[in-house]
Amino acid sequence: MLLVMLLLSLLVGLLSLAGVVWIIIVGSLLSVDGLFMSLILLTIAGIFFLNVLLELRDHRSAAKDKETAPKGLAAKTE
Repeated sequence: MLLVMLLLSLLVGLLSLAGVVWIIIVGSLLSVDGLFMSLILLTIAGIFFLNVLLELRDHRSAAKDKETAPKGLAAKTE
């Protein structure tokens, strides 16, 4: 389940960045609509990439905690 959520978050983040690139290619970056749309898309991309970063960090720290825990305690938590 974690893998699916991370892949979806990456996909939405990359699609948001692709939207910003499209706005730049079309040339509407300096219009009011282009500015606001690019700000919104960059915010969405930042939130989803932050979600991926935090989930990976939590997953790594949980794996590290599982390795360092005594065997008796690790068996009880699983």
